[in-house]
Amino acid sequence: MTISTLSPIDEIIARVPTGLFIGGAVRSASDGAEFDVVDPATGKMLARVASGTVDDAIAAVDAAQAAAVSWAQTPPRQRSIILSRAFELMTAAGDDLASLIVAENGKIFADARGEVAYAAEFLRWYAEEAVRIPGTVQTAPGGTNKILVTHHPVGIAVLVTPWNFPAAMATRKIGPALAAGCTVILKPASETPLTALAIARIFEQAGVPSGVVNVLPTRRSGEVVEAMVNDGRVRKLSFTGSTEVGITLMQLAARTVVNTSMELGGNAPFIVFDDADLDEALDGAMIAKMRNGGEACTAANRFYVQEGVAAEFGRRLAARMGSLRVGPGRSNDSQLGPVINGDAREDIHRLVCGAVEEGASLLIGGDIPGGEGYFYPATVLVDVPAASSILNQEIFGPVAPIVTFRSEADAVRLANGTAFGLVSYVYTRDLARGLRVSEQIECGMVGLNRGLVSDPAAPFGGMKQSGIGREGGAEGLLEYLESQYIAVSW
Repeated sequence: MTISTLSPIDEIIARVPTGLFIGGAVRSASDGAEFDVVDPATGKMLARVASGTVDDAIAAVDAAQAAAVSWAQTPPRQRSIILSRAFELMTAAGDDLASLIVAENGKIFADARGEVAYAAEFLRWYAEEAVRIPGTVQTAPGGTNKILVTHHPVGIAVLVTPWNFPAAMATRKIGPALAAGCTVILKPASETPLTALAIARIFEQAGVPSGVVNVLPTRRSGEVVEAMVNDGRVRKLSFTGSTEVGITLMQLAARTVVNTSMELGGNAPFIVFDDADLDEALDGAMIAKMRNGGEACTAANRFYVQEGVAAEFGRRLAARMGSLRVGPGRSNDSQLGPVINGDAREDIHRLVCGAVEEGASLLIGGDIPGGEGYFYPATVLVDVPAASSILNQEIFGPVAPIVTFRSEADAVRLANGTAFGLVSYVYTRDLARGLRVSEQIECGMVGLNRGLVSDPAAPFGGMKQSGIGREGGAEGLLEYLESQYIAVSW
């Protein structure tokens, strides 16, 4: 399959393999099972994809094991060249991949195209990092020997990715794993397997040897992942998803002491001080809240606005969000697509209704529209009580609850009043205040007068129950390497 030019979605899907991708070959599930992939904009089936079994999972581990030694011994420069080719191929296939993401995920085309560009950048970044795997030598303090430290691939890696960024979450894990010399088995979300399977073909075209990248779509995620993690040959588990599932997977990995990286839930505060440039704060809010329609772990989830500007900020944010054109992502006119499925929409609506019952007021939105697809309108809530339940969990949709605060200390206390700590946003013209508040907030990333923090060159990850480890940056490569110390005299 060659993915290269913009085509109607049915033609693009027809070129995507819909079986399991194991050892460089496309195969059916061992029991012949398949599942439907659905378009969130219509609720209609796009394709049927093979649903992997435990036997298929072990076959994928077999394939990864067969390729492991030769890939680990492949010179870093050669691994770098292959990742660079994959970057070029993904970039060339940008429009087709974006159309595929729109079809199975529902996001608008502009967001999907941005995701593909972002996903490709991980391949370029780790192509450059592949030749910079660190090592050190030093004299022991007592002068008795030399301390030689080298780094080696951690081994076969199982990568579990979510549906909201089906391309970027895949390359953010595969890129550093391949750069480090690991072979991988990608278990994509069952809502969005087509993008992962298309990316597998891109790696094949780039020259990745058979068995180095395997893709295992399935509707039997729990038993399939458990079988792989319990296999002693698997030495790495990288997961992006909910904290609840992450906790279960960490308990599972503990049985065989498997190295884990966990990028888990978020509950991002968006803090606006009285002295903030409101135009910039609103621009940032639209990015932080509405990127991907709010279906992002980095999405602004709780808006804390100082009392002097709270009313104006709420009114202007409602005007901006309310002006967004809602429709299928494939339409050039759409600015807000559907959420991923009907259950997600019901969860969002339940949170909004609960906030209103607790005393919040709706400025815009709050009603489920009729018609096909899983659409939910942009919604702004004001006068939200600080203890409202909507502030205690990820909304994962186009809803902005606004809470008023008085002092800097109040803002920090409210921002930290959660078990999560992935990302925060702070808007103020006072740089000293901005840095002071940023340091006090318990989170892994801060957007200071910025509504976007994600960058392949930066370490992405959280504190508290938002995860363990980092993806992106130089740190992301270290997640797939083991340190070895050799004591030697000469």
